[in-house]
Amino acid sequence: MIEQAEWAVDWALPDEAATAALGARVASALDDGLVIYLHGPLGAGKTSFARALLTTLGVGERVKSPTYSLVEGYAAGDRPAWHLDLYRIADPGELEWLGLDALADPAAVVLVEWPERGVGALPHADVELSLDYAGSGRQAALSARSARGERLLRRIAK
Repeated sequence: MIEQAEWAVDWALPDEAATAALGARVASALDDGLVIYLHGPLGAGKTSFARALLTTLGVGERVKSPTYSLVEGYAAGDRPAWHLDLYRIADPGELEWLGLDALADPAAVVLVEWPERGVGALPHADVELSLDYAGSGRQAALSARSARGERLLRRIAK
């Protein structure tokens, strides 16, 4: 951990293993559902983070990138989990046919890559994760966007 503020936590991620460890740490701190928006350029680690989080939550099947399917659903222990990749979406109206009503379940864990492409069609984020390149590694910044998100960040910052 690098630094901590009331509503945000930053991490240095020197390699993919560190990205996976952050995903596992966030998963281990969950006590409820959560909506996480994942921001960052191509290759910054969004899918690696999501894969680690979902695996830690107990998804027993292979967690694949939803780049072409747009959405993948999983049973994560006793709760539903959804992983969306909206990179290929040009207009939020294209999401109507996906049946995103299930994302509103308060017990669900929802991970959304490229959320800016689904504005207005997605549930509000509890946490936003921004990943970016930092030398040969990555940098992660988690920001709370709700009381539920703040509780999570306080737990992982300990």
